[in-house]
Amino acid sequence: MSLAEIKHKTCAYCLAMKKIAIVHEWFVTYAGSEKVIEQLLCVFPDADVFALFDFMPQSERGFLQGKSVHTSFLQNFPFINRNNYRHFLPLMPLAVEQLDVSAYDIVISNCHAVSKGVITGPDQLHIAYIHSPMRYAWDLQSTYLNNSDFSMLKDIAARALLHYIRNWDVIAANRPDILLGNSRFIKRRVEKIYRRAARVFYPPVDTDKFIPGAAREDFYLAASRLVPYKRFDVILQAFKSMPDKKLIVIGDGPESPLLKKITAPNIQWLGYQPDNVLRDHMQRCKAFIFAAKEDFGIMPIEAQACGAPVIAFGEGGLTETVIGLSEDSPTGIFFHPQTANALQDAVHTFEANASAFTVENSRKNAERFSNARFRHEAAELVENAWREFQISITLTGNS
Repeated sequence: MSLAEIKHKTCAYCLAMKKIAIVHEWFVTYAGSEKVIEQLLCVFPDADVFALFDFMPQSERGFLQGKSVHTSFLQNFPFINRNNYRHFLPLMPLAVEQLDVSAYDIVISNCHAVSKGVITGPDQLHIAYIHSPMRYAWDLQSTYLNNSDFSMLKDIAARALLHYIRNWDVIAANRPDILLGNSRFIKRRVEKIYRRAARVFYPPVDTDKFIPGAAREDFYLAASRLVPYKRFDVILQAFKSMPDKKLIVIGDGPESPLLKKITAPNIQWLGYQPDNVLRDHMQRCKAFIFAAKEDFGIMPIEAQACGAPVIAFGEGGLTETVIGLSEDSPTGIFFHPQTANALQDAVHTFEANASAFTVENSRKNAERFSNARFRHEAAELVENAWREFQISITLTGNS
Protein backbone atom coordinates (compact mmCIF):
# COMPACT_ATOMS: atom_id res chain seq x y z
CA MET A 1 0.00 0.00 0.00
CA SER A 2 1.36 3.43 -0.95
CA LEU A 3 1.98 6.20 1.58
CA ALA A 4 -0.82 8.22 -0.05
CA GLU A 5 -3.31 5.36 0.45
CA ILE A 6 -2.21 4.91 4.07
CA LYS A 7 -2.75 8.62 4.73
CA HIS A 8 -6.13 8.43 3.00
CA LYS A 9 -7.25 5.53 5.21
CA THR A 10 -5.97 7.33 8.33
CA CYS A 11 -7.87 10.53 7.53
CA ALA A 12 -11.01 8.59 6.68
CA TYR A 13 -10.74 6.77 10.04
CA CYS A 14 -10.47 10.10 11.91
CA LEU A 15 -13.75 11.19 10.34
CA ALA A 16 -15.50 7.84 10.76
CA MET A 17 -17.44 8.97 13.82
CA LYS A 18 -18.72 12.14 12.18
CA LYS A 19 -22.05 12.24 10.41
CA ILE A 20 -21.54 13.48 6.86
CA ALA A 21 -24.13 14.62 4.33
CA ILE A 22 -23.33 15.04 0.63
CA VAL A 23 -25.70 17.42 -1.17
CA HIS A 24 -25.94 17.23 -4.95
CA GLU A 25 -28.11 19.27 -7.32
CA TRP A 26 -29.97 16.45 -9.06
CA PHE A 27 -29.46 12.94 -10.38
CA VAL A 28 -30.52 12.55 -14.00
CA THR A 29 -27.42 11.16 -15.71
CA TYR A 30 -23.92 9.92 -14.92
CA ALA A 31 -21.57 12.74 -15.93
CA GLY A 32 -18.67 14.74 -14.50
CA SER A 33 -20.25 15.99 -11.27
CA GLU A 34 -21.71 12.53 -10.57
CA LYS A 35 -18.19 11.11 -10.84
CA VAL A 36 -17.26 13.47 -7.99
CA ILE A 37 -20.11 12.01 -5.90
CA GLU A 38 -18.85 8.52 -6.72
CA GLN A 39 -15.37 9.28 -5.41
CA LEU A 40 -16.64 11.14 -2.34
CA LEU A 41 -18.64 8.04 -1.44
CA CYS A 42 -15.44 5.98 -1.72
CA VAL A 43 -13.83 8.30 0.83
CA PHE A 44 -16.92 8.65 3.07
CA PRO A 45 -18.89 5.42 2.56
CA ASP A 46 -21.24 6.11 5.50
CA ALA A 47 -22.30 9.53 4.20
CA ASP A 48 -25.93 10.17 3.32
CA VAL A 49 -26.82 11.68 -0.05
CA PHE A 50 -29.29 14.51 -0.67
CA ALA A 51 -30.54 16.06 -3.90
CA LEU A 52 -33.43 18.14 -5.21
CA PHE A 53 -34.68 15.13 -7.19
CA ASP A 54 -33.49 11.76 -8.40
CA PHE A 55 -34.47 10.51 -11.86
CA MET A 56 -31.35 8.40 -12.40
CA PRO A 57 -32.14 5.23 -14.40
CA GLN A 58 -31.59 2.01 -12.50
CA SER A 59 -28.97 0.89 -15.01
CA GLU A 60 -26.77 3.91 -14.18
CA ARG A 61 -27.07 3.93 -10.39
CA GLY A 62 -24.01 1.81 -9.61
CA PHE A 63 -21.89 4.83 -8.65
CA LEU A 64 -24.28 5.52 -5.72
CA GLN A 65 -23.18 2.23 -4.14
CA GLY A 66 -26.72 1.19 -3.28
CA LYS A 67 -27.55 4.36 -1.38
CA SER A 68 -31.01 5.88 -1.48
CA VAL A 69 -31.17 9.62 -2.15
CA HIS A 70 -33.01 11.99 0.20
CA THR A 71 -34.91 14.30 -2.14
CA SER A 72 -36.84 17.58 -1.89
CA PHE A 73 -40.52 18.26 -2.56
CA LEU A 74 -39.63 18.60 -6.25
CA GLN A 75 -39.29 14.82 -6.49
CA ASN A 76 -43.07 14.43 -6.44
CA PHE A 77 -43.95 17.75 -8.00
CA PRO A 78 -46.54 17.47 -10.81
CA PHE A 79 -45.16 17.08 -14.34
CA ILE A 80 -41.45 17.23 -13.45
CA ASN A 81 -39.21 14.61 -15.05
CA ARG A 82 -35.62 14.10 -16.25
CA ASN A 83 -36.38 15.82 -19.57
CA ASN A 84 -37.93 19.06 -18.32
CA TYR A 85 -36.46 19.60 -14.84
CA ARG A 86 -34.59 22.76 -15.88
CA HIS A 87 -37.96 24.48 -16.37
CA PHE A 88 -38.41 24.32 -12.59
CA LEU A 89 -35.38 26.55 -11.87
CA PRO A 90 -37.53 29.19 -10.07
CA LEU A 91 -38.42 26.61 -7.40
CA MET A 92 -34.92 25.22 -6.90
CA PRO A 93 -33.66 27.80 -4.35
CA LEU A 94 -36.70 27.12 -2.17
CA ALA A 95 -36.34 23.36 -2.61
CA VAL A 96 -32.68 23.22 -1.58
CA GLU A 97 -33.42 25.30 1.52
CA GLN A 98 -36.00 22.71 2.57
CA LEU A 99 -33.51 19.84 2.65
CA ASP A 100 -33.02 18.91 6.31
CA VAL A 101 -29.34 18.27 7.04
CA SER A 102 -29.52 19.42 10.66
CA ALA A 103 -28.45 15.99 12.01
CA TYR A 104 -25.00 16.08 10.37
CA ASP A 105 -21.62 17.31 11.57
CA ILE A 106 -20.21 17.93 8.09
CA VAL A 107 -22.07 18.92 4.92
CA ILE A 108 -20.35 18.73 1.53
CA SER A 109 -22.27 20.36 -1.31
CA ASN A 110 -21.33 19.44 -4.87
CA CYS A 111 -22.46 22.51 -6.76
CA HIS A 112 -22.91 23.92 -10.26
CA ALA A 113 -26.28 25.54 -9.48
CA VAL A 114 -28.05 25.71 -6.10
CA SER A 115 -26.79 22.99 -3.71
CA LYS A 116 -24.47 25.41 -1.89
CA GLY A 117 -27.65 27.11 -0.62
CA VAL A 118 -28.52 24.26 1.75
CA ILE A 119 -29.02 25.67 5.24
CA THR A 120 -26.66 24.61 8.05
CA GLY A 121 -26.23 25.64 11.68
CA PRO A 122 -23.29 27.30 13.47
CA ASP A 123 -21.89 23.97 14.71
CA GLN A 124 -21.98 22.31 11.28
CA LEU A 125 -19.08 22.53 8.85
CA HIS A 126 -20.25 23.22 5.29
CA ILE A 127 -17.76 22.76 2.44
CA ALA A 128 -19.04 23.77 -1.00
CA TYR A 129 -17.29 22.32 -4.04
CA ILE A 130 -18.08 24.78 -6.83
CA HIS A 131 -17.84 23.43 -10.37
CA SER A 132 -19.08 26.74 -11.71
CA PRO A 133 -21.23 29.68 -10.70
CA MET A 134 -24.39 29.26 -12.77
CA ARG A 135 -23.22 30.05 -16.30
CA TYR A 136 -26.66 30.98 -17.60
CA ALA A 137 -27.22 33.45 -14.76
CA TRP A 138 -23.82 35.16 -14.84
CA ASP A 139 -21.22 35.61 -17.57
CA LEU A 140 -22.95 33.44 -20.20
CA GLN A 141 -26.41 34.95 -19.76
CA SER A 142 -26.31 36.67 -23.16
CA THR A 143 -25.17 33.49 -24.92
CA TYR A 144 -28.03 31.46 -23.49
CA LEU A 145 -30.69 34.11 -24.13
CA ASN A 146 -29.47 34.81 -27.66
CA ASN A 147 -29.71 31.09 -28.46
CA SER A 148 -33.28 30.89 -27.14
CA ASP A 149 -36.22 31.42 -29.46
CA PHE A 150 -38.12 33.66 -27.02
CA SER A 151 -40.85 36.18 -27.73
CA MET A 152 -40.34 39.63 -26.26
CA LEU A 153 -42.45 38.85 -23.17
CA LYS A 154 -40.70 35.55 -22.54
CA ASP A 155 -37.32 37.27 -22.94
CA ILE A 156 -38.26 39.89 -20.34
CA ALA A 157 -39.54 37.18 -18.00
CA ALA A 158 -36.32 35.16 -18.44
CA ARG A 159 -34.16 38.20 -17.66
CA ALA A 160 -36.23 38.96 -14.55
CA LEU A 161 -35.91 35.35 -13.39
CA LEU A 162 -32.14 35.38 -13.86
CA HIS A 163 -31.92 38.65 -11.92
CA TYR A 164 -33.72 36.96 -9.02
CA ILE A 165 -31.46 33.88 -9.32
CA ARG A 166 -28.30 36.03 -9.25
CA ASN A 167 -29.42 37.81 -6.07
CA TRP A 168 -30.24 34.51 -4.38
CA ASP A 169 -27.00 32.95 -5.64
CA VAL A 170 -24.82 35.59 -3.96
CA ILE A 171 -26.69 35.15 -0.68
CA ALA A 172 -26.37 31.36 -0.92
CA ALA A 173 -22.63 31.57 -1.60
CA ASN A 174 -22.15 33.16 1.82
CA ARG A 175 -23.61 30.13 3.62
CA PRO A 176 -20.74 27.61 3.27
CA ASP A 177 -17.73 27.87 5.56
CA ILE A 178 -15.32 26.90 2.78
CA LEU A 179 -15.55 27.36 -0.98
CA LEU A 180 -13.57 25.10 -3.30
CA GLY A 181 -13.15 25.80 -7.01
CA ASN A 182 -12.51 22.93 -9.42
CA SER A 183 -9.79 24.90 -11.24
CA ARG A 184 -7.86 28.15 -10.98
CA PHE A 185 -10.23 29.50 -13.62
CA ILE A 186 -13.27 28.73 -11.43
CA LYS A 187 -11.48 30.07 -8.35
CA ARG A 188 -11.18 33.43 -10.15
CA ARG A 189 -14.86 33.34 -11.18
CA VAL A 190 -15.95 32.48 -7.63
CA GLU A 191 -13.91 35.32 -6.17
CA LYS A 192 -15.14 37.77 -8.82
CA ILE A 193 -18.85 36.91 -8.48
CA TYR A 194 -19.16 36.03 -4.79
CA ARG A 195 -16.36 38.21 -3.39
CA ARG A 196 -15.12 35.31 -1.27
CA ALA A 197 -11.80 33.48 -1.20
CA ALA A 198 -11.75 29.98 -2.68
CA ARG A 199 -9.27 27.11 -2.79
CA VAL A 200 -8.44 25.08 -5.90
CA PHE A 201 -9.31 21.38 -5.78
CA TYR A 202 -9.22 19.49 -9.08
CA PRO A 203 -11.95 16.89 -9.81
CA PRO A 204 -11.23 13.17 -10.30
CA VAL A 205 -10.53 11.53 -13.65
CA ASP A 206 -10.66 7.76 -14.09
CA THR A 207 -7.15 7.19 -15.41
CA ASP A 208 -7.52 3.49 -14.59
CA LYS A 209 -10.36 3.12 -17.11
CA PHE A 210 -8.98 5.49 -19.76
CA ILE A 211 -5.62 4.03 -20.77
CA PRO A 212 -3.51 3.95 -23.94
CA GLY A 213 -4.40 1.24 -26.39
CA ALA A 214 -4.18 0.69 -30.14
CA ALA A 215 -2.01 2.57 -32.60
CA ARG A 216 -3.05 6.06 -33.72
CA GLU A 217 -5.21 6.32 -36.83
CA ASP A 218 -5.85 9.11 -39.31
CA PHE A 219 -8.91 10.80 -37.79
CA TYR A 220 -9.67 13.55 -35.28
CA LEU A 221 -12.19 13.13 -32.48
CA ALA A 222 -14.63 15.61 -30.89
CA ALA A 223 -16.89 14.42 -28.08
CA SER A 224 -19.14 16.16 -25.59
CA ARG A 225 -22.73 17.01 -24.76
CA LEU A 226 -24.01 19.16 -27.62
CA VAL A 227 -24.96 22.43 -25.92
CA PRO A 228 -24.25 25.99 -27.15
CA TYR A 229 -21.18 26.86 -25.06
CA LYS A 230 -19.31 23.74 -26.25
CA ARG A 231 -19.00 25.52 -29.63
CA PHE A 232 -19.27 22.49 -31.86
CA ASP A 233 -20.20 24.91 -34.61
CA VAL A 234 -16.58 26.10 -34.58
CA ILE A 235 -15.28 22.53 -34.85
CA LEU A 236 -17.65 21.54 -37.64
CA GLN A 237 -17.05 24.67 -39.71
CA ALA A 238 -13.30 24.18 -39.36
CA PHE A 239 -13.36 20.58 -40.59
CA LYS A 240 -15.90 21.33 -43.30
CA SER A 241 -13.20 23.61 -44.71
CA MET A 242 -10.56 20.86 -44.40
CA PRO A 243 -12.10 18.06 -46.53
CA ASP A 244 -8.90 16.00 -46.43
CA LYS A 245 -9.10 15.61 -42.63
CA LYS A 246 -11.61 13.18 -41.10
CA LEU A 247 -13.58 14.16 -38.00
CA ILE A 248 -15.61 11.76 -35.83
CA VAL A 249 -18.21 13.32 -33.51
CA ILE A 250 -19.48 11.51 -30.40
CA GLY A 251 -22.26 13.08 -28.35
CA ASP A 252 -25.85 14.20 -28.28
CA GLY A 253 -27.83 17.07 -26.87
CA PRO A 254 -30.25 19.89 -27.66
CA GLU A 255 -27.95 21.40 -30.32
CA SER A 256 -27.74 18.15 -32.28
CA PRO A 257 -30.41 18.88 -34.95
CA LEU A 258 -28.96 22.32 -35.69
CA LEU A 259 -25.35 21.14 -35.76
CA LYS A 260 -26.05 18.23 -38.08
CA LYS A 261 -26.96 20.77 -40.75
CA ILE A 262 -23.24 21.64 -40.86
CA THR A 263 -22.44 18.47 -42.71
CA ALA A 264 -19.63 17.29 -44.98
CA PRO A 265 -18.40 13.90 -46.30
CA ASN A 266 -15.38 13.99 -43.97
CA ILE A 267 -17.53 14.40 -40.81
CA GLN A 268 -18.94 11.23 -39.22
CA TRP A 269 -21.64 11.39 -36.51
CA LEU A 270 -21.86 8.56 -33.96
CA GLY A 271 -24.30 10.17 -31.51
CA TYR A 272 -24.25 9.17 -27.86
CA GLN A 273 -21.86 6.30 -27.11
CA PRO A 274 -20.97 4.46 -23.88
CA ASP A 275 -17.59 4.92 -22.22
CA ASN A 276 -16.02 1.86 -23.84
CA VAL A 277 -16.70 3.21 -27.35
CA LEU A 278 -15.53 6.70 -26.37
CA ARG A 279 -12.34 5.24 -24.89
CA ASP A 280 -11.67 3.17 -28.01
CA HIS A 281 -11.85 6.28 -30.18
CA MET A 282 -9.66 8.26 -27.78
CA GLN A 283 -7.06 5.50 -27.97
CA ARG A 284 -7.01 5.58 -31.77
CA CYS A 285 -7.58 9.23 -32.76
CA LYS A 286 -4.85 11.45 -34.11
CA ALA A 287 -5.90 14.19 -31.64
CA PHE A 288 -8.87 15.22 -29.52
CA ILE A 289 -10.58 18.50 -30.49
CA PHE A 290 -12.19 20.75 -27.87
CA ALA A 291 -13.52 24.26 -28.59
CA ALA A 292 -15.29 25.24 -25.34
CA LYS A 293 -14.22 27.72 -22.71
CA GLU A 294 -14.55 25.03 -20.08
CA ASP A 295 -14.54 25.27 -16.30
CA PHE A 296 -12.29 22.22 -15.97
CA GLY A 297 -12.97 19.72 -18.74
CA ILE A 298 -12.80 16.01 -17.89
CA MET A 299 -12.96 14.62 -21.45
CA PRO A 300 -9.72 16.28 -22.62
CA ILE A 301 -7.97 14.69 -19.63
CA GLU A 302 -9.54 11.32 -20.40
CA ALA A 303 -8.20 11.71 -23.95
CA GLN A 304 -4.71 12.46 -22.62
CA ALA A 305 -4.98 9.44 -20.30
CA CYS A 306 -5.50 7.41 -23.49
CA GLY A 307 -2.35 8.97 -24.94
CA ALA A 308 -4.07 11.41 -27.31
CA PRO A 309 -2.85 14.97 -27.83
CA VAL A 310 -5.48 17.72 -27.41
CA ILE A 311 -6.21 20.68 -29.68
CA ALA A 312 -8.19 23.11 -27.50
CA PHE A 313 -9.44 26.66 -27.19
CA GLY A 314 -6.83 28.51 -25.14
CA GLU A 315 -8.96 29.88 -22.32
CA GLY A 316 -10.55 28.46 -19.18
CA GLY A 317 -9.65 25.34 -17.23
CA LEU A 318 -7.94 23.56 -20.12
CA THR A 319 -4.97 25.91 -19.89
CA GLU A 320 -4.30 24.17 -16.54
CA THR A 321 -4.74 20.59 -17.77
CA VAL A 322 -3.11 20.64 -21.22
CA ILE A 323 0.59 21.44 -21.69
CA GLY A 324 1.09 23.72 -24.68
CA LEU A 325 3.61 23.34 -27.49
CA SER A 326 5.84 26.10 -26.08
CA GLU A 327 6.46 24.12 -22.87
CA ASP A 328 8.48 21.01 -22.09
CA SER A 329 6.76 17.65 -22.71
CA PRO A 330 3.78 19.19 -24.54
CA THR A 331 0.43 17.41 -24.66
CA GLY A 332 -1.53 19.73 -26.92
CA ILE A 333 -2.03 22.85 -29.03
CA PHE A 334 -4.08 25.90 -28.03
CA PHE A 335 -5.97 28.06 -30.50
CA HIS A 336 -7.27 31.57 -30.10
CA PRO A 337 -9.66 33.25 -30.86
CA GLN A 338 -12.63 30.86 -30.69
CA THR A 339 -13.11 30.66 -34.46
CA ALA A 340 -13.01 28.04 -37.20
CA ASN A 341 -10.03 29.74 -38.87
CA ALA A 342 -8.01 29.69 -35.63
CA LEU A 343 -8.83 26.01 -35.15
CA GLN A 344 -7.74 25.22 -38.71
CA ASP A 345 -4.42 26.97 -38.06
CA ALA A 346 -4.00 24.92 -34.86
CA VAL A 347 -4.61 21.66 -36.71
CA HIS A 348 -1.98 22.59 -39.30
CA THR A 349 0.45 23.53 -36.50
CA PHE A 350 -0.24 20.24 -34.78
CA GLU A 351 0.47 18.23 -37.92
CA ALA A 352 3.68 20.16 -38.56
CA ASN A 353 4.86 19.33 -35.01
CA ALA A 354 3.34 15.86 -34.58
CA SER A 355 6.63 14.33 -33.46
CA ALA A 356 6.65 16.59 -30.36
CA PHE A 357 3.69 14.75 -28.87
CA THR A 358 4.08 11.35 -27.25
CA VAL A 359 1.69 8.91 -25.59
CA GLU A 360 3.94 8.89 -22.53
CA ASN A 361 3.77 12.66 -22.02
CA SER A 362 -0.01 12.76 -22.42
CA ARG A 363 -0.48 9.85 -20.04
CA LYS A 364 1.85 11.30 -17.39
CA ASN A 365 0.07 14.64 -17.48
CA ALA A 366 -3.36 13.02 -17.08
CA GLU A 367 -2.24 11.03 -14.05
CA ARG A 368 -2.02 14.30 -12.09
CA PHE A 369 -5.83 14.19 -11.90
CA SER A 370 -6.41 10.52 -11.00
CA ASN A 371 -9.19 9.17 -8.80
CA ALA A 372 -6.62 8.01 -6.23
CA ARG A 373 -5.20 11.53 -6.01
CA PHE A 374 -8.70 12.97 -5.52
CA ARG A 375 -9.61 10.50 -2.77
CA HIS A 376 -6.43 11.16 -0.83
CA GLU A 377 -6.73 14.94 -1.12
CA ALA A 378 -10.47 14.94 -0.31
CA ALA A 379 -9.95 12.96 2.89
CA GLU A 380 -7.06 15.17 3.96
CA LEU A 381 -8.91 18.38 3.09
CA VAL A 382 -12.05 17.48 5.05
CA GLU A 383 -10.04 16.21 8.01
CA ASN A 384 -8.01 19.43 8.20
CA ALA A 385 -11.08 21.61 7.69
CA TRP A 386 -12.94 19.84 10.50
CA ARG A 387 -9.98 20.24 12.86
CA GLU A 388 -9.69 23.96 12.08
CA PHE A 389 -13.44 24.39 12.40
CA GLN A 390 -13.43 22.85 15.88
CA ILE A 391 -10.57 25.10 16.93
CA SER A 392 -12.47 28.17 15.70
CA ILE A 393 -15.57 27.12 17.65
CA THR A 394 -13.49 26.67 20.80
CA LEU A 395 -11.81 30.05 20.40
CA THR A 396 -15.13 31.77 19.75
CA GLY A 397 -16.68 30.10 22.79
CA ASN A 398 -13.84 31.29 25.02
CA SER A 399 -13.88 34.87 23.78
